[in-house]
Amino acid sequence: MSAAAENAPGEAKVIPIESAPSWSSPQGPGLADRLAGAVGGALSGQLGPAATRLFGKGWEARATEGLAFLRRRITGDYEVDEFGFDRELTEEVLLSLLRPLAEKYFRIDVQGIENIPAEGGALVVANHSGTLPLDALMTQVVIHDHHPHHRHLRMLAADLVFVLPGVNELARKAGHTLACNEDAQALLERGEVVGVWPEGFKGIGKPFSERYKLQRFGRGGFVSSALRAKVPIVPCSIVGAEETYPMIGNVKTLARLLGLPYVPITPTFPWLGPLGLLPLPTKWTIRFGEPIATDGYPAEAADDPMLVFDLADEVRETIQHTLYQLLVQRRSVFF
Repeated sequence: MSAAAENAPGEAKVIPIESAPSWSSPQGPGLADRLAGAVGGALSGQLGPAATRLFGKGWEARATEGLAFLRRRITGDYEVDEFGFDRELTEEVLLSLLRPLAEKYFRIDVQGIENIPAEGGALVVANHSGTLPLDALMTQVVIHDHHPHHRHLRMLAADLVFVLPGVNELARKAGHTLACNEDAQALLERGEVVGVWPEGFKGIGKPFSERYKLQRFGRGGFVSSALRAKVPIVPCSIVGAEETYPMIGNVKTLARLLGLPYVPITPTFPWLGPLGLLPLPTKWTIRFGEPIATDGYPAEAADDPMLVFDLADEVRETIQHTLYQLLVQRRSVFF
């Protein structure tokens, strides 16, 4: 990608993660400015009283912010890092769309958010479940909204995410990147909070009869990344996601034809058509456990397979034990 001075109109500026200048840049009164001015003038003129009745008090400030956002998107006066993360779009649009799900629909109870450091890198490791990866998205929302410093979770996603049309672009904009050691280590060394779901499709696509039973954590590559970057590992346990889409069957032949890991059958899908895609309104709890320090290990520890396996197993057992605790304390799946 070219430098900011060489960007074509409408293309975002690419900036390094470690430097984040202001979004403001000198621009002439182009089409976007004239359009924003015309809309703003109309709303503040004869349409003003009607807009106040329709949108309530304070609509002027919200409209101004919205028009400024629209102008930046049209002119390309916004920034992305080298992984494609668009902070402004994520905060203003993507998280805003997901927030009602977290707050109103799943009513997520967030515990232990203080275990995510205020600054510097950290690796959040969580259980994966629910047929669709809503658990990952909800974790991103609660970390940003509940952490005192509103930290962004940079998720490591499966290859499938980056080959699906439309999903690929949105994932990059939201800060997600390919689940590989190189990207994970690069983000951690830059002081980012990185999220990983080591069970992968084995966890998210497991049958409902195996709910809350953790699958294998692979070869523990996430531990190697944390050891090399010398950042803490924060175990994360999620209760409630398993019941959003209870998977009672899997059309394996169709899944192979479509190149998908599974094609789920749930109590509502495909029987209710598009309505079957609605998740059940379960009550969620997300608990972030005590960090597991890695900065006390020598540099060569990341290449020790036994140490990596032991640490990965410690993280897995911590999450599994916490899941059992939360399930015992839970009053109801829905309340």
